[in-house]
Amino acid sequence: MSIDSAAPTAADRAAVAALPQKVVAAWAQNDADEFANVFTEDGSLILPGLFLKGRDAIKAYMATAFAGPYKGTRVTGQPVELRFVSANVGLIITEGGVLAPGETTVATERAIRASWLVTKVDHEWRLTAYQNSPRD
Repeated sequence: MSIDSAAPTAADRAAVAALPQKVVAAWAQNDADEFANVFTEDGSLILPGLFLKGRDAIKAYMATAFAGPYKGTRVTGQPVELRFVSANVGLIITEGGVLAPGETTVATERAIRASWLVTKVDHEWRLTAYQNSPRD
């Protein structure tokens, strides 16, 4: 595999590092549009038992989830690793999970690690593939 040696700029690093917080903010507002907008048009979302392809599918799923099982929840995720494989492709590893109403820390059974494959599209960083699995 060939790796592009072009270094990302400080602005690129900051924009990529901000993507998890965009998801946290969209979740806090139960905003499926903003949640899905973090993804590329053809992005994928993989959760245990779920595979979604495309921004529209992600938006539809999250709208239903925010009205149902995720209503009143928050999500948290902190980067534990951020690296670039080229000037236009990066990887973030986060730890976090879903916070039930009233919780301040993620319950062990909901703690996750996630990988975020990000890409620069039209000068903007977006999430192209997200997958999580239980932390423990």
